Amino acid sequence: MPVAVVTDSTAYLPPDLVRAHRLTVVPLTVVLNGAEGLEGVETGPDDATRALGARRVSVSTSRPAPEQFGHTYRRLLAAGADGVVSVHLSAELSGTVEGARAAAGDLAGRVAVVDSRSAGMGIGFPVLAAARAAERGADLAGVRDAALAAVDRTRVLFYVDTLEFLRRGGRINAAEALLGTALSVKPIMHVVDGTIVLREKVRTASRGVARLVDLAVEAAGDDQVDLAVHHLAAPERAEQLLEALRVRLGDRLHDTYLTEAGAVVAAHAGPGLASVVVHRRSE
Repeated sequence: MPVAVVTDSTAYLPPDLVRAHRLTVVPLTVVLNGAEGLEGVETGPDDATRALGARRVSVSTSRPAPEQFGHTYRRLLAAGADGVVSVHLSAELSGTVEGARAAAGDLAGRVAVVDSRSAGMGIGFPVLAAARAAERGADLAGVRDAALAAVDRTRVLFYVDTLEFLRRGGRINAAEALLGTALSVKPIMHVVDGTIVLREKVRTASRGVARLVDLAVEAAGDDQVDLAVHHLAAPERAEQLLEALRVRLGDRLHDTYLTEAGAVVAAHAGPGLASVVVHRRSE
């Protein structure tokens, strides 16, 4: 295609979509007790959840190096792409966008980097919008604008069994003042301007799933929507969530995706995560 589309491993796109749209995925690195592994290549969610269950554990993540992005962009351009649009994990959560922009700066305007201000399919839906624009023959600016428009139409909500893992990883801000009491309840979070924020607290996991459904329907408004559901070591919870959303949204619901999140999110959210990503369609 004239414009190639790149993302990172935290988009958690289903593999068939990656293949169908000829997407390029640059992996982040997960470090479990000093052992490094590329997310989705060498390290999966099971590795991270097992490590988090150990009594003494060190789990961290790191962005791809700018050189890794530079190599990817140059390879795609050399293969015939007129340009590259690169859509990534929120700059408020990771230095991934910074690394991509550093690499793009050396390529004379042939690479456009988009901050999704999100994670998971909050990245994935803008990536798909960019890929479809590229397939229709849009130029670099048109593909970038398609991704940006999808960013504005996408919302991420998620439930976690505990805030402890987000606290350890430094991924919560507004919720920090509530940690003294919040660790004994079930938090529902959302992503606001690229930052993870506490939305509300519930008392049980079942109530958490029910509230996720309510909040996702609220986020959909009156629009036609696509949905993604992510989980970590909680497939039954994810299936329950998706089925409830199918019932509530009816014929307004179009494409749906269910995937397990990867090791990077596992490291920061912990087992039990259930997430809904709502993408309001433009047509």
